[in-house]
Amino acid sequence: MQSPEAISSLRFGGTGKSLRNRELSDRAGSSDGSDQRRPLAPDLHVSNVDSRKPSMCAPLLPEPILLVPQRASDCDIDLGSDCGGSAWPPDGVDFNGESVLQGTEVGVHAESRAVKLFYKKNLTFLVALVVVITTQVIGFGWAGLFRRYLVEPAAMWWPQNLVQVSLFRALHEKEERPKGGLTRNQFFLIAFICSFAYYVFPGYLFPMLTSFSWICWIFPTSVIAQQLGSGLHGLGIGALGFDWSSVSSYLGSPLASPWFATANIAAGFALFMYVIYPLAYWLNIYKAKTFPIFSDGIFTSTGQSYNVSAIIDPNFHIDIEAYDRKGPLYISTFFSISYGVSFACLAATVVHVFLFHGSEIWQLSKSALQEKKMDVHTKLMRKYKQVPQWWFMCILLVNIVATIFACQYYNDQLQLPWWGILLACSLALFFTLPVGVITATTNQTPSLNVITEYIIGYLYPGYPVANVCFKVYGNISMKQGITFLQDFKLGHYMKIPPRAMFLAQVVGAILTAFVHLGTAWWLMDSIPNICDRELLPVGSPWTCPSDHVFYDASVIWGLIGPRRIFGDLGYYSAINWFFLAGAIAPFLVWLAHKASPDKHWIGLITMPVLLGATTDMPPATAVNYTSWILIGFASGFIAYRYYRDWWSRHNYVLSGALDAGLAFMGVMLYLCLGMEHLSLNWWGSDSDGCPLASCPTAQGIVVKGCPIL
Repeated sequence: MQSPEAISSLRFGGTGKSLRNRELSDRAGSSDGSDQRRPLAPDLHVSNVDSRKPSMCAPLLPEPILLVPQRASDCDIDLGSDCGGSAWPPDGVDFNGESVLQGTEVGVHAESRAVKLFYKKNLTFLVALVVVITTQVIGFGWAGLFRRYLVEPAAMWWPQNLVQVSLFRALHEKEERPKGGLTRNQFFLIAFICSFAYYVFPGYLFPMLTSFSWICWIFPTSVIAQQLGSGLHGLGIGALGFDWSSVSSYLGSPLASPWFATANIAAGFALFMYVIYPLAYWLNIYKAKTFPIFSDGIFTSTGQSYNVSAIIDPNFHIDIEAYDRKGPLYISTFFSISYGVSFACLAATVVHVFLFHGSEIWQLSKSALQEKKMDVHTKLMRKYKQVPQWWFMCILLVNIVATIFACQYYNDQLQLPWWGILLACSLALFFTLPVGVITATTNQTPSLNVITEYIIGYLYPGYPVANVCFKVYGNISMKQGITFLQDFKLGHYMKIPPRAMFLAQVVGAILTAFVHLGTAWWLMDSIPNICDRELLPVGSPWTCPSDHVFYDASVIWGLIGPRRIFGDLGYYSAINWFFLAGAIAPFLVWLAHKASPDKHWIGLITMPVLLGATTDMPPATAVNYTSWILIGFASGFIAYRYYRDWWSRHNYVLSGALDAGLAFMGVMLYLCLGMEHLSLNWWGSDSDGCPLASCPTAQGIVVKGCPIL
């Protein structure tokens, strides 16, 4: 394990002792290990700044589309020259004008949709707007508190930013065409056109390309075969997605993921999906065979959908007598174990950061005002006027006060008491640093979804909307803080004045909150039966998978409460042992690394990423992972090792081009066809082709459309 000084001074062209850092160094160096270095981003001139965000319609669609909005500014940034002679990003800087960065987490709108569409409860636009804006802007407070730890150290390199920098370079750098090859601009244009033209097939003409499950074709009448082969409703064995949106929608671009992180995700996915869960299912743990093999639904003991409306009283609280008459709620074994994996991931995150990064964090805390602890880029950034800490504190305090006022004044709509806001903010404050470290080094972000639901569910049971609000302020505000930190790091790379970056982020966050919420409100009012899977036509894109998970979670954790499900009164109480397992796992890796420091691969095992590999499932499905892992292997291992020249020139450019082409065609398809409700109905319209994958295999269970065993 390298010293804190080595970590804080890590450079892409250096020879860091850590294997994680060594991989970063290799990416800037030559394949033969000599002192010759490949320029990673020389002389980049940027005229706009980009931050990839989900489309405002993304949470409603089966495979969310990531849009790449371009914000016009007039930056002229020189990112230096050879990375071997200077750290990444290089030293040169020439800035003119302002950058416009905006950030919003569209997932926060799931609260509004869950309340209005599933609970049929009134939620005014004003209240929803207050929740959305305060959730986004509170994140600035967390970002301001942890800039010192997550932006300034070179070891916190934020992999996703490399895609953006490469995209800017392709669009704005003047480059001579190499003999027999293409310039980055030409390569981007070709890849963009191909991505744009191709998405019309999985996006409209041939949706089955989203999940090509060939096992289901071979065994059209076998429930077990379709459970194994379905990429959307089963284990996804052999399933592939020929659709970039299915590849990048949940885990981000596999082209931007460091290979060690991709390998950790692949190992975690294989362990959970093909070892632990199949054993649990076929051993019938938690009545697994009574329910679908892969489902986020809530059920009765006989495998039927649970009628939540029957256990809610007129005051929108749980009716205990009605609940006792109806019987306990059940979830699929997959869903229950996925909650356990979330418990393990969260515990592993805290322990991992303490063991592997605790000393560096402590050193940074002690040296907050010592210039000698800064790398060259931080020193260059200090030449600009910094954003005073009190700006962040004022924004944080004002928004917390506004949130408390809204929850008290509109308590009939939000249900959350004032102390719930303070507790949610305390959780976000505590976890921003450890989660930020994992994100900045692996490109994967552990979530606070489950722990926030768990805590408020125990402290304030029977109030589903309060549970949702607590999760929004605890988890989404933390994620927004992570997003803003990533944008600050982009500005750090490009030497953008911090005050210009700060102002653009604040204005952008508020503006996009209005746009996204307005669009969500319009969609809910204009699309018949939106999010209602039983009433929507077959193949409809408006199934809202993320919102269904949001709603089911509010029932499990908020309405009924964790004590009746995961506590001493619950059927799934053993799931709590995952907390202990998650805390122990990083400690074992740390001991192994200390015992065998020469075995460098041990240091690459990142338990928060490995254990948290499947925390996005559901709504993510098996095909999202199988396709992502294959492309990540092709890029991070094969192309990087054996086609280094191509990888260094085109890998990140290709990622940006695929995102951009998909985004433009996705918007065009919606505006031209989706708004007119024009759809095709043929066998290729079935996005999976595995209708029996969701059928139970327990004897005597009757489910519509399924054979009775």
